[in-house]
Formats: sequence, C-alpha cells, structure tokens
Amino acid sequence: MAVAKRSGAEWFLGAARPVGDPATLFDRLLNEAGGTPVALGADLPVGLPRAYAARRPEASFRDFLARTADWPDFYRVCATLDDLRPERPFYPTRGIKGMTRAAHAAALGLGGPAALSRLCDRATAERPAGAPLFWTLGANQTGKAAIAAWRDMLVPALATVRLWPFDGPFLSLLAPGSVALAETYPAEAMRHLAIPTRGSKRRQSDRAAVANPLRDAMARLRIVPDAAMAIAVSDGFGPDAAGEDRFDCVLGLLCVINVLAGNRPDDTPPDPWLTRWEGWVLGQTSLPANGA
Repeated sequence: MAVAKRSGAEWFLGAARPVGDPATLFDRLLNEAGGTPVALGADLPVGLPRAYAARRPEASFRDFLARTADWPDFYRVCATLDDLRPERPFYPTRGIKGMTRAAHAAALGLGGPAALSRLCDRATAERPAGAPLFWTLGANQTGKAAIAAWRDMLVPALATVRLWPFDGPFLSLLAPGSVALAETYPAEAMRHLAIPTRGSKRRQSDRAAVANPLRDAMARLRIVPDAAMAIAVSDGFGPDAAGEDRFDCVLGLLCVINVLAGNRPDDTPPDPWLTRWEGWVLGQTSLPANGA
C-alpha cells in the first residue's frame, strides 16, 4: 500500500509498504491519521454482479456481505462445478481441461459468462475488461483478492467502515475518525492521470518508461514523494515480482487524490443497481463499449 498525508495544500507520499494484517489495517490507518479522515482506495472488487444479486434475498451488497459470516463455505473455492451453489460461488481451485466461464455461470444458475461480471468490470472505449468476480484461476483474476479482503478486512469492520458507493458519494463519507473505502482499478487510473498504457505493468522497464508522466501527475496533484518513493518511480518500482504491486498501489492512491481534488466524479452513473449491489470504480465515467 501507499500512504500520503495531507499538510496544507500538499500531500506527502512515503515509500510503498506491505499492508500487514488486514484485520488491523483500518485501526492502524486511523491511528496514523491522528483523527483526520482516511480515504482508502482498494484494488479489489467491492460489489456483486447484478445477475447474481437479482437472485439474492438480501436488500443490498452490504447486507449480503454481513451474511457471509454465517456461511462457513462461502469463501472456500470450489474444485468442481458440482460444488458450486449460490452460497459457494468461487471457482476453480486449479486448472482442469475444458473448464469455461460459461460452465461456471451455468452452474450458478446465471446466463452466459457475461453474467459473472459487474458493469464496471466490462471493457470500455478507454480500457480492456477486468476479470469477473468469482473466478479464481490465472493471473487475470480477482476472486482470491475478494475472498481475502471481504473475509479478513471488510466483514469484521462492517459496523464502522464507510463503503462507497453504497453509503453515498465518496466525499460525503469522509469524516474525522472514519475510513471511507472505494474500489480503484490501476488500468482505469492510468487513463485518468494521462499515463501511457503501452507495454506491460509487469515489466520493470515498462514501469520505468512512464516515470516522467507519473511524476507529472504527482506534480499536478501537489503530491511530494519522499526520497525512497522518488527512487522507486525512477527505477520502475524494482525488479522483483512485487514491483507491479508497488506501482499499482501508487496508481490507486493518485486515483483517490484526483477525485478528492475534484478532477473526477465521486459518484456513479445514475443506476440504482450500482449503489445497492454492483459498486463502481472510483472516478470512472465510461460505460461498457457495447452498452451492455
């Protein structure tokens, strides 16, 4: 994670660091904030596909999330299609020849594979599609992030954390001594910040190639990196596999500050599904390219 603290009109950004125990993250951030609001962007899905949500008896995503604490198998990934059911939707544990997302959707009683995706997961004119929520296999998946974050971070803190957009526009959720959490998406943030998307975020050389646009975005937002962060930006965030994670968390932080600065909207398109069930990506304005 990357943390920036505001002082006057400037934000002071330290080096990226591990999240640590997710169960204590909110308390640690609040302690570090010293009573000021915490605006937290998280690169993980916060919401459910509407085709799945339409079959649920709960009133909203927040209510659904609270109920998962009573389902012992909800966060256990299914090994086979036969294991799938509405209260156990994550799949698969490993690759099996012939497995498809269409079969995954069918086993959950949904339509085609598109029913596994939220509106904000779908491709837009500005960026490619994100991964569907419940899929847990391969590099392009978010299911395991959802499992870890929902189970270990969000569910224990539901009584206190403010979830965007379910609890209101993001700026309205910022209050002293509170955490407001919004979903961010690095590929979306790069478009908001005018950072080129050529190459691959997984390669250090490609991350280093956008050092100047990244520094320009920080300057526009009056973000002052410390020495360690300045070196990381120039170096492409290091040669190890975690370099992409360090790069992504900085993009998420800039996305949040860009919204706080008023450069992008802090609400969603006018669709009640988004504010009750599906959620949205902070700052996103583009709808799916096919209008679906």
